[in-house]
Amino acid sequence: MSVDDRYFDGLYSANDDPWAFRERWYEQRKRAITLAALPKAHYRTIFEPGCANGELSAELAGRCDRLLCCDTASAAVTLARTRLSLFDHAQVRQSRLPGDWPEEKFDLIVFSEIGYYLNAQDLTEVIRRISESLTADGQLLACHWRPPIDGCPLNARQVHDLIHEHLPLPRVALHQEADFILEVWSREPRSVAALEGLR
Repeated sequence: MSVDDRYFDGLYSANDDPWAFRERWYEQRKRAITLAALPKAHYRTIFEPGCANGELSAELAGRCDRLLCCDTASAAVTLARTRLSLFDHAQVRQSRLPGDWPEEKFDLIVFSEIGYYLNAQDLTEVIRRISESLTADGQLLACHWRPPIDGCPLNARQVHDLIHEHLPLPRVALHQEADFILEVWSREPRSVAALEGLR
């Protein structure tokens, strides 16, 4: 992460849900759109870097055989572990990216609301590692808040432009509105309908 850990520690010091993931309809709706945008109903392995307190993680846990999450903030890791304690197949690690990238391969990487906390150099390295970590039919979902965020090296457009520039995969889904942009890239370029033999 290019943003110092003290920034995230400060957010969690007085609030276990600093972005109001549980309360805001915006966040609930965005999670629903994120889950609906996934081309597959079920994945073998999912990696979610920047899992925060685990609200999206808990939804992803129901869509896979194994879930690995990580966050740089110790408070977030503790909260996510509690949130995911009912899922034996879920694991949460404290990791700072790009240096602590896992060695495993994943069918899906969910890169949500994290890219703009990295500078261009670190993000480019993360994108390289994403490409190397995806399985033969692996997918990346990236979702980011579009308005600028004070103190962040990049904005959502810059994050997604860098992904397009450095990830050699076709994009299979795009959802964009005033508040956020969501895109999915896949090593398997066929549509959901085509994979089900409908076209």
